[in-house]
Formats: sequence, structure tokens, C-alpha cells
Amino acid sequence: MINTLITLKNAFVKFTGRQLFNSLNFTLNQGKNWAFVGKSGSGKSVLLQIIAGNMSLNGGQITYHFMDGANMQVPDDALATFHRFIAFAGAKHHFKTLSNTSELYYQQRYNSSDSEDSLTVRQYLQAVKVNRHKPPYWTFDKTIAALNLTELCDKQTIKLSNGETKRLMIAAALIKNPIILLLDNPMTGLDVNTRKSFNNLLNEIAASGISIVMATSAFEVPDCITNVAVLDNGDISQSLSKQQFEASEHRVAEKVIIDLDTLKVLLNTSANIHNYSQIVSMSDVRIQYGQKIILNKINWQINPGERWALLGPNGAGKSTLLSLINGDNPQAYANNIVLFDKKRGTGESIWDIKSKIGFVSPELYQYFPTDNSCLQVIESGFYDTLGLFRPSVKSRAELALAWMKALEIDKYATQLLKNIPASTQRLCLLARALIKNPALLIFDEPCQGLDDHQQQHFKSVVDAICSISNVTLIYVTHYQHEIPDSVDKVLRLDKGEVLS
Repeated sequence: MINTLITLKNAFVKFTGRQLFNSLNFTLNQGKNWAFVGKSGSGKSVLLQIIAGNMSLNGGQITYHFMDGANMQVPDDALATFHRFIAFAGAKHHFKTLSNTSELYYQQRYNSSDSEDSLTVRQYLQAVKVNRHKPPYWTFDKTIAALNLTELCDKQTIKLSNGETKRLMIAAALIKNPIILLLDNPMTGLDVNTRKSFNNLLNEIAASGISIVMATSAFEVPDCITNVAVLDNGDISQSLSKQQFEASEHRVAEKVIIDLDTLKVLLNTSANIHNYSQIVSMSDVRIQYGQKIILNKINWQINPGERWALLGPNGAGKSTLLSLINGDNPQAYANNIVLFDKKRGTGESIWDIKSKIGFVSPELYQYFPTDNSCLQVIESGFYDTLGLFRPSVKSRAELALAWMKALEIDKYATQLLKNIPASTQRLCLLARALIKNPALLIFDEPCQGLDDHQQQHFKSVVDAICSISNVTLIYVTHYQHEIPDSVDKVLRLDKGEVLS
């Protein structure tokens, strides 16, 4: 039996002219499960991509020892590359249309005709090629049961919630029956109960003989993990057993100080006063696709200046509810919904609605084009377009840069969105939501992928904005500690209905 699965020696990696790793060393032995922790941008996700073979080394060597001939027990495997035996569940999915001609697009899940042009959960999983280096432990039936996907088998992938999509990607990785399972922040997007059951699932995965390597928060290291590597500035600064690892050492203790005067200038509150009697009014709202009821008898009144938390488990209907407010769901016209004092269907356009809303969500992050610079991405918030498709306006570009400074990401201003850390990409989209000083902010899981400092800083920025303006806020999260202090109202959903 092979004891060492992978060795990485003196790894040197450059990306877009920036040095990511220099002489990094890592060894994965059989029976060991590793967690990579560290600040955002420290290289956790990049290291996973290197192990997966999705990024090349500029120097050094990576060896896949499990490819030694003695480990290949099926004739077909003699022609296989190491990729066959590594499964990777990353931060983004790559679902295709049924015709496989193009990627799915943002808003597609809410358009009934277009949403049919995607694989069902069953079809997606049945297309996964199963490794036969040993009898498969993770069969289709066992995997969908373990990840609570049984009732979703006939649902189109595009219609899944963020948390459901995360479970599907992990299921696809498991059905492959890999030797090594790589997980990039697998807990993000999962509700409280799912995170608890996922911890038990990881124990079973490890017991089935699969070695697990994951990037995760220092405060969410699962029980199955045996070793922790702390990454800092592209190097492993600490390599220790889980028993030696103290998560408390990685908590940010300093008080976040926000420059209120700067925020007042950015918000320009004296020039932007929103006068509405009602921000949102919903009466007996019902959303249904085929026989499936997504929302049922939803009544919700949001007045100017109110700050709401929208809470509920994965699949509760939160994203669909938000799509009715943000103008993305055409079923809004068939319901009694008033937005910004106007009933839907009385002449207002989608762009009229979007002009009053600053919005960010996991779905927007999933589908947002990445070929613009960070400044262009943020400036596009003025036009509510997915990218900047017109000449930049100097004053607006300067305001975009000022918002980047407020969120501590200005050093990335001229870099393309695709070339910066995922956490910084998310902060750029948050700045995009803030830049036009909208009447309503909708933040759907805005802290996904952010490290402890970034979370605390953003939370403080939101509270500061609420303290000096009359902005209305809807905030969605699965983590109680992420909810800003300014939030004082809660709407809870479960199975498409409001919980009393």
C-alpha cells in the first residue's frame, strides 16, 4: 500500500506577474486529512488548484505517488491520468445547457422556458464518470441520500439554491469515488443543520478511504481533519496536528474604526434623499413552477429606513423572494407587489426598479463576467449592467476608487476581476452595490469567502452607512454573528412560507 499520495517540493508559482508561492513544500500521506486556513488571498484556493492539476508550477515539482503501477488495479486505469483520481468541488459551478452550447446565465432560473434548458440533478450526477480502482463505495443512491438530494433529483440544476448547488457539487465529486477529495470552502452557503450533518458526512468520507484536503475558515475545521496548514503570504507558516491548532489565535480582536466623514462624502446624503412611503409591499404572494409551490401566501411590508434579516434554511425560498423585489422574476407581474410606491405591472421597467437597489448575491458572483478591471466592475453599478459596456466617466471612476479604499481593496483597482482573490472579487461586487447610494440594499450572504477581518470590517461599514443614512436593508445569512447590529427586524422562511 502506498503511504505517500502527493508531494509538492519547492513549488514556485507566478500569476499575472505576481509571485504566489516560493519554495512551498507539502506532503499528503494516506490516512491524513488536511485543512488549509489563513487570511483571504493567502493562497489556500490556489494550492488546491495546483494539487488538482488546474494550475501549473513555474518551478519545483509535484509528484502523484498514487499513480504508481502497483496501485492501478483495472486495465482501463493504465491509460488514465492523475486527474481521474482527484475530485475537486470549488467555489463556482460550471453547469451547461442541455445542448451543451453555452453556459447558463444569471436570471435563467426565474424564466420558466429557459430554466428547462438545463440538466436535472439526476442527469448531472449520472453523467459523472466513476473510478473503478476499487469497488465504488459512493454509489448514486448512497450519495444523494447522504447529501439530502433525493427530493431534488428531478429539479433542474439552474433552479437550485446556493446551498443546494453546493451539495450537488460535493455529490458529483463523491460519485467519482476519488482517491483524493479537494474542497474549497465547502461550508459556505450551507445552513446550520446542513453544516452539522456535513461534518458527519466528512467523517464517513474519510472512513471510506478517501483523503480530504480543504480550504476552510479557521473556525470551521471539521472533526475528520487530522492536520492543519496555516498559509500566509503564499507560504505555509505553520504545519501542525489538529490537536495543536488553536483557532482562537486567528480571530481578529482589534476594533474596526470607520471614517464616518469619508462615508458621508461617498454617500452624498444631502444630495440623495429617497422619499418613498413603501419600499416593499407584498400581499398573499404565491410563486409556483409546475406542481411545485416555491412561495405561498407571503405578506411582507418594508418601510423606508427599516433593516431586515431574511433567514431560513437552504431551499426555503429566500432567493426567489429576493428575485421578486430585484426585478428578476417575471412572476412578480402575476402577484400583488408594490415596489417603491408603484405596483408591479403599472408601467415601471425592470431598470427603474434596479436603479433604486444595490444588490449582491452568490448567484451574481457566480455569473458576473470577469474580464473587466475592478474599477470597471464597480463603476458598472451605476448602470446595473454585468460589466462596463460604455466609456468610463472620470468622476464615477474616482468614486469607484474611493469605495475600494473604504473597503480596503484599492490596490486591486486596475487588475482584472478574474485575476484577484475570490474574497476581493466579492468585495468588488459589494462596492458595486453601494456606489450609486440606492434606496434599498439587498445583501444575500455578502460575507461568503471573507476572512475574519474582512467580515468585521464590512459589517462595521454597513452599520456606519445605516447610522448616517435612511437606507433600507435586507440582509441574508446563515451565520448569526454576521448580521449587522443595525438590523432589528427578522422575516423567517421555511418551505416557502413565513414562520410566525
